Amino acid sequence: MSIADRLAQAPLFSHFHRPQLDELAALVEERRIPGESFVLRQGDTSAEAFLIERGGVRIQRSTPYGIYALAVLATGDLFGEASFVDSSARSGDAWASSESLLLAFDPARLGPHLDDDPKLATAFYWTCWRSLSTKLRRTNDKLTRFFAHAPGETRRAAADDKVPSGGFRVDLRTKRDLFSEQLLSSLEINLLSTLSKERQLHPGEVLFREGDPGDAMYVVLEGRVRISKHIPGAGEEALAILERGDYFGEMALIDRQPRSAEAKAHDGDAVVLSIPKMVVGQLLDMHKVSSVRLLRILCGLVAGRLREIDDKLVGWYILAGGDVPEVR
Repeated sequence: MSIADRLAQAPLFSHFHRPQLDELAALVEERRIPGESFVLRQGDTSAEAFLIERGGVRIQRSTPYGIYALAVLATGDLFGEASFVDSSARSGDAWASSESLLLAFDPARLGPHLDDDPKLATAFYWTCWRSLSTKLRRTNDKLTRFFAHAPGETRRAAADDKVPSGGFRVDLRTKRDLFSEQLLSSLEINLLSTLSKERQLHPGEVLFREGDPGDAMYVVLEGRVRISKHIPGAGEEALAILERGDYFGEMALIDRQPRSAEAKAHDGDAVVLSIPKMVVGQLLDMHKVSSVRLLRILCGLVAGRLREIDDKLVGWYILAGGDVPEVR
């Protein structure tokens, strides 16, 4: 079976057209990894992404209390894509728990083709975004399971939230300045500026809660927004502090699942712009020449958040003296 046919069988690549798969297959390198061996080591500066075609890979960190598994991956999963999109050093080891067959995507080989073909780039970065967002949601859930032995807290009703003021407005020039800073095209800047809706948050005011339905993505215009999760036995844990130009709430646009964390104004007033799912869908439509720049921004933000939460998990594991059962 050709590599293109094998890629076509992977759900993460199901949105690719056949000519794109043929082009991608010519750039892919097959790797056979013996069982019980490293694929990557923490701190490596390599940037390949890998699709697991057969076998299993564990993403892990070494701690004073032994190995802590951050994720256990299997056939059809992608790993290493965080370094592919932002060129950061590897944040953990990738350990082949069994003999594995991998398909490697090297940015040095693939990059020029992505630069020359926006449709191929959109399809590939969609794969990275979808994979990273799925991992981030799983890791958010893992935070709760980490402390599953502690009593929980009943979620407050949405009616407790403050009602947004209908009189607050942001002028079009201010919105355009924000999107211009991100080096988007004139068309993208005009679309986002015109169709985004502003929302002012007072200190501590909640934008959305964990479990709420999600039909929009947001970007911080002013102030800071805290993304947090209630951890039974540990209280509220900040997952990320977002500032001007940072996007959030994007996972709901990928998997159509409820919000996996809470968003609120951090330490003062904040202003966010809400971008409806329909608008994001138009910008990132894989059947057109889409906003590859925006998609790469989103990939980089999710990769950074995933690393931050992994750091928290490892830190808590160490503080607990390793006396916490691993959770998947």
